[in-house]
Amino acid sequence: MRHVTLLDIFTHPIAKKYLTRSGVAHAVSVAYHAFRLSTRYNVNPDLATKAALLHDIGHYEWYTDGQWDYEKYKKNDIHAIKGAERAHKLLIRLGEEPQAAKEIALAILLHTDSYLPEGTIHQRPLQKVVKLADEADEEPGGKHHYRQMDYALAVKKIEELDQNVERILGSEQFKQLG
Repeated sequence: MRHVTLLDIFTHPIAKKYLTRSGVAHAVSVAYHAFRLSTRYNVNPDLATKAALLHDIGHYEWYTDGQWDYEKYKKNDIHAIKGAERAHKLLIRLGEEPQAAKEIALAILLHTDSYLPEGTIHQRPLQKVVKLADEADEEPGGKHHYRQMDYALAVKKIEELDQNVERILGSEQFKQLG
């Protein structure tokens, strides 16, 4: 049973504020990529789509003289750390099951290695799905954060994605995995 839907998350004022900052079109696209990848990696699509939707909720706006400063962002950014904390708090506030909220937050924390020292991390399947989903939607220079999507269209796409997640969670294939 899902405690919180993507629509619950998407329409919450906190999510609306930060998803607008990091790019609604990007967040929705990454959630769709995560849904697709979740079947390939046998990952719970509910957790994958929630983590993907919220993966950039920790973005800070890096500007110099009123212009987005991509180099400053790449040098100083820790959005995955802030995003993991922010997403966890939001999910708990919305009534998400605590263990699910933790798994989603960890996937957000590890969706990028931009703030980590050199080296590799062993990612669990959910974490890998969110990272791959984000990479599938990236554009050079961070342009993916500036694509526009009408709010009504975004809500419609989120509702469709919620229906797809419900369908998979109710399928025999998923029940056998769980």
